[in-house]
Amino acid sequence: MSSSSAFPYETRLNVLHRPLEIIDIHVPEAENYKWFNQTLCQVNDSVVRVGNIEGEYHWHKHDGDDEFFLTVEGQLLIDLEDKTIELNPGQGFVVPRGIVHRTRAPKRTVILMVENAGIIPTGD
Repeated sequence: MSSSSAFPYETRLNVLHRPLEIIDIHVPEAENYKWFNQTLCQVNDSVVRVGNIEGEYHWHKHDGDDEFFLTVEGQLLIDLEDKTIELNPGQGFVVPRGIVHRTRAPKRTVILMVENAGIIPTGD
């Protein structure tokens, strides 16, 4: 499933890997987009997604779901209403449910996200 035309993001919610498969976070198609998310696998009721991003996402929130972000390459900025969190490679951060936020990447950045499998990536 790709993103809706209302947002300029390529979001693929299909699960690429099943249990007992080796998971490669480098998805070749990602190079064709400024903002690309792909679901890699499902773990219990959560999914692990890889994001290859540059630029900014829109402000949004998830009323019922927390989100975990881990920077693999580059730098991820998470804007909250009162501050900006800067994540460099190897650093992670949890945005609690109900918190309005926006993610940004000043240059090409690779992140991993862990979130509820039923989350709507663009927000509630």
